[in-house]
Amino acid sequence: RIVLPSATHRDCLATPNAGGSVEVEKATTARARGLFEHEMAVEKHRLHPGEQGIAAIQMAPARLNHPHLWIGKEIDRLAQQMRRRNKIGIENTDEFTARGSQPSFQRPGFEADRFALMAMDLGSGKTHEIDPQWDRSADGITLSDDGKTIYTTAQNLGEHPLFAVDIASGGVTEVVGDGTISAFDIAGPTLAFARNSMKSGDQLFTGGIGGAPGIPPKFRAITRSASEMLPDVKFGEYQQFTFKGWHGDTVHGYVVKPWNYQEGKTYPVAFLIHGGPQGSFGDGWSYRWNPQTYAGQGYAVVMVDFHGSTGYGQAFTDAISQHWGDRPLVDLQKGWDAALKQNSFLNGDKACALGASYGGYMTYWIAGNWQQPWKCLVAHDGVFDNRTMGYATEELWFSEWENGGTPYDNPKGYEQFNPIAHVKDWSVPMLVIHSEKDYRIPVDQGIAAFTALQRKGIESKFLYFPDENHWVLKPQNSVLWHDTVNAWLKAHIGR
Repeated sequence: RIVLPSATHRDCLATPNAGGSVEVEKATTARARGLFEHEMAVEKHRLHPGEQGIAAIQMAPARLNHPHLWIGKEIDRLAQQMRRRNKIGIENTDEFTARGSQPSFQRPGFEADRFALMAMDLGSGKTHEIDPQWDRSADGITLSDDGKTIYTTAQNLGEHPLFAVDIASGGVTEVVGDGTISAFDIAGPTLAFARNSMKSGDQLFTGGIGGAPGIPPKFRAITRSASEMLPDVKFGEYQQFTFKGWHGDTVHGYVVKPWNYQEGKTYPVAFLIHGGPQGSFGDGWSYRWNPQTYAGQGYAVVMVDFHGSTGYGQAFTDAISQHWGDRPLVDLQKGWDAALKQNSFLNGDKACALGASYGGYMTYWIAGNWQQPWKCLVAHDGVFDNRTMGYATEELWFSEWENGGTPYDNPKGYEQFNPIAHVKDWSVPMLVIHSEKDYRIPVDQGIAAFTALQRKGIESKFLYFPDENHWVLKPQNSVLWHDTVNAWLKAHIGR
């Protein structure tokens, strides 16, 4: 038995049972109390061959909203290792072999750092990276029954496939792709997974895994797709495109056709800008910012994964930090030009740019730095004044990382790409959306932007949600959001 405190601050005993799971009991020992400097939660842990008396521990540090997770046979030695490694990075998983393995990154305070797959010798405490040549960020660890293979999902070139990583060699193989693998489970030779795309929410599949070399596994759907459930609803077809962006790098994007697409006709365009900024508008389904809601209104959609996006290598992701307004803007401009050249059905004279969070910031930035070709703009929960954002956000660590320090230590970092400094050049009609309970980008950012628009006499609207946070989550509020946005687009670019 291993003594450790629980997430509810009660002392607990964790005991691996014969079936391999961890049972947690209430305890009162003073030794468990204060064992670590962080709050902890007991996570389930499946034992693998060669393990004895091992429990998993998750730690949540005060400055970061990512978990720490380690495993060990001796709790005191484990505590010392945790404290030492907590100075350099984060560990996060609930699966371990007898040797020990976990994903880890090295730059505290940077939420978009690459999660590498690490292995630890529990006897010596030495670690090494399993997959140093694989420039992707692993989502977690699921081990094969023999403990030789790690299964993990990761973003990759606008998709979110499932990969198999050979622990001995570090070799990586894509198991399932073609969209977004949102969940999976493995039982012996059988794989079950949920996959979604821009044309359907999650659909469940099952099939064999680990077949003959060179022969892809076969899977069958056990639930219906969106088109099967809604046979009378037409979805927009989509395709990925590439172009040379900032610094000559290859940049990816997607173009979605309207539901009623006909060869030879042209269609107005919704140009969607993703948030994060370390995020992606890839081949996946969402109940917020779903491109099919625009395609369903008769619009074509263009989305660009600019520098800073995830799934294209860590250097590509890192490129946006302290460069919010230049490198991504170059990609968006070149991506827009490339989309028009490659897709004759896009009507470049009828286009609206829309974005949320960082995408909202970029919408404000575009308003002052790239007015053409936009007939209208939509900014949802965006950063309007980067300096006050650095004082007001609940994610101070995020703002400090992205701008190279605090607003008082590095004021130039906050001002070099600050949308508020370019209000004099605003002219495009804009819909501003913000919510009262948004503590990430507080509501005064949206109010200030709307005030600027009104004072300049620019056509504008302000949609305010008193009961939402950084995301609009309540069903009726979501309906109002979409109705308002769709009406704004219809008024300025038609259908």
